[in-house]
Amino acid sequence: MNGILLIIPVLLPILGGMLLSLFPFKSRKQRNIYVETIVVINSLLMWYLLITHPMSYTRLINLAGMLEVSVHLDGAGMIFAALVATLWPFATLYAFEYMKHEGSEKRFFSFYTVTYGITLGIALSANLMTMYMFYEMLTLVTIPLVMHSFRKEARFAGRKYAYYSIGGAAFAFIGFIFILNYGSSMNFTFGGVLDTAKIGADTNVLLAVFVFMVLGFGVKAAIFPLHGWLPTASIAPTPVTALLHAVAVVKSGAFAIIRITYYIFGTEFLLGTWAQYTVLLFVAATILYCSSSAVKEQHLKRRFAYSTSSNLSYILLGVLLMAPGGLVGGFTHMIFHGVMKITLFFAVGAIMHQTGSTYIYEISGYGKKMPVVFTCLSIAGLALIGIPPLTGFISKWNIATAAAGAWQQGNRLAPVMICILILSAFLTSIYIFTIIIKAYLPAKFTSAPGGQAPSERQADSSREVCDPNWLMKLPMILFAILIFLFGIYSAPLMNFFSLVASGRI
Repeated sequence: MNGILLIIPVLLPILGGMLLSLFPFKSRKQRNIYVETIVVINSLLMWYLLITHPMSYTRLINLAGMLEVSVHLDGAGMIFAALVATLWPFATLYAFEYMKHEGSEKRFFSFYTVTYGITLGIALSANLMTMYMFYEMLTLVTIPLVMHSFRKEARFAGRKYAYYSIGGAAFAFIGFIFILNYGSSMNFTFGGVLDTAKIGADTNVLLAVFVFMVLGFGVKAAIFPLHGWLPTASIAPTPVTALLHAVAVVKSGAFAIIRITYYIFGTEFLLGTWAQYTVLLFVAATILYCSSSAVKEQHLKRRFAYSTSSNLSYILLGVLLMAPGGLVGGFTHMIFHGVMKITLFFAVGAIMHQTGSTYIYEISGYGKKMPVVFTCLSIAGLALIGIPPLTGFISKWNIATAAAGAWQQGNRLAPVMICILILSAFLTSIYIFTIIIKAYLPAKFTSAPGGQAPSERQADSSREVCDPNWLMKLPMILFAILIFLFGIYSAPLMNFFSLVASGRI
């Protein structure tokens, strides 16, 4: 019975979102109740499955041989599904208020709800075929969200996102074909599924395929130089960018790389090879380049977009070190970064919604006028830097410890990675404190580019500068509390991540 239940969290939001456009709701309130009910019920069902943890493997469609669409809930899937199921109801609540003035709300919430089911489809995929199918579906349903306003900039962002994603899919598909021929199975199996009898002298070919797959799935994980779509996609409404940067799209990319590294190729095949060092160099370049770009960027959402690219490569660094504790560090940062970054984007969205300001030099003095928003932003920002006792310190400490362990095991890039982590933390402190200090300084002490006073450049100076209503404040406050609580008490999570990283769940 529980095996059948596994497909419901995938199908319920997809069907609910598709049917949304057919219902003649008499008011926004009725539509919002419909959407939130579906999302909350789905999250409760997902959490029931996470708690009961059904071990069944449910085959939905068999196409041919090893090509089948199946669902299963293992440890890695539980971690990603828990993140998605926890954050989505609050992101939807936030969106109700934010989207009031954006227009085309029915279309927006239709795709927004469908995206929830497809993201859970990635988390619950039992094999490479199923994950690849849902991964491509995720691209298709999020393009309309990125292009929501259909202004020139939004259409350009949508096209760019589509081109990058389709290119990445082509790279990933190369690996799909090779695994079909060199694997004993397409099912996710901890330790890998490669058949050594079939590999023979083709080791280097398969290592090259691994690099292709990392880069292919790495498009959504915003690996340099394939990250360019992410800052451009910041033109989308904030509820969309919050999902792109914190939950659905970018975390799906990181999750897919975890799957192919530990559950398809296996670390025994990859550890110490040129392929491992190659992908680590891409990760290192991403962390440095995107942290530096965030420091230079003055647009609030684009600054945090570059920050997302950098922090996603923190996750990949832990994963691709293939050292004791590396996967634990990757899982930790995947969860904690999701909470930190969605809080930051919610705060930025609230600033834009309440004031019309989009640039850092426009927010002078807002700290006192919007105390809830900037308190939450400050907590999430300090956590992102890695200041204890907040969540970012825990995850970054785990990754740094894994890098030290890899160094002891002979990884020649590990010392470089440790230095990059330290430098990135310094750059992160610059681009976070710049915002916080600017917000709490009176306008007379700051100036915009060109010497203009910030008040002269406000997008809409007639708007009252104050905190938004409870629909937007509640998610920020709850996530800010989680950032603190998980920072001071994360032992149960770390124990669970350790069990998953050792293949016992």
